[in-house]
Amino acid sequence: MSKLEGVADTLFIPLVSRIYVSNRFPDYFYDQMALSLESEIESENIKKNTSEYLHMASVARYYHLDSWTRKFLASYEKCNVINLGAGLETAYFRLNNKRDLFYEVDTSEVIENRRKVLGECENEFLIASDIFSLEWVKLIDTTLPSLFIVSGVFQYYQEPKILEFIRALKEAFPNGELIFDATNEKGLKFANKYVKKTGNTSAPMYFFVNDASLLAQKSSTTLIECRPFFEAARKMLAKRLKITTRLIMKIVDLSGRAILVHLKL
Repeated sequence: MSKLEGVADTLFIPLVSRIYVSNRFPDYFYDQMALSLESEIESENIKKNTSEYLHMASVARYYHLDSWTRKFLASYEKCNVINLGAGLETAYFRLNNKRDLFYEVDTSEVIENRRKVLGECENEFLIASDIFSLEWVKLIDTTLPSLFIVSGVFQYYQEPKILEFIRALKEAFPNGELIFDATNEKGLKFANKYVKKTGNTSAPMYFFVNDASLLAQKSSTTLIECRPFFEAARKMLAKRLKITTRLIMKIVDLSGRAILVHLKL
């Protein structure tokens, strides 16, 4: 029996994109763990409805989130990396860090699937919990410097809930930082159309960021950095990408349609 049997199809969308980009552009992004699962995934519907640009859009966030995480890990002798809404994210394996503490937090169903697919590794802890309940905080040393990674999660909730949550993280983790991906209002409309095309009609997205500085002000945090999605990919891959992909990526960067946000809590 395949270890992926019974795993929710929606968990595969970002995984399929990591496989796609790792196969074609390993000098930009390479995910060995994702590649090891390639033969086990039923991904035809995802591939049929996903262009080169959409694969790049999915993976570009991991490129930058990994970069920020590596810098954070290098800044402290010991710290926490807390992946909220972990899904089948494989950053633990890409970062190959056995010194610091990694926490993967998601619903009980997702954690069950994750344990079946990826296991639970050295210095990695799987926590079944609603991330917004903050019950998982009790299981973590809040005095350590802590980096929160939230990838493809905030979009599914309304802004007041996100702001309340960020303020709660700030109170619980005095040495915390938060990194996450976001779209502006126009980008959110496009993302909703794409997810529906892949067959998922039950997960509309609501949260968007038109101004990262304003978001920091509203959440009582400090904006460290706001990055466009594709600047690095456009420089590194250039004409190796399809012309339509390059054009859309440039438009998205110039319009701020997709961004990565780094906050000091």
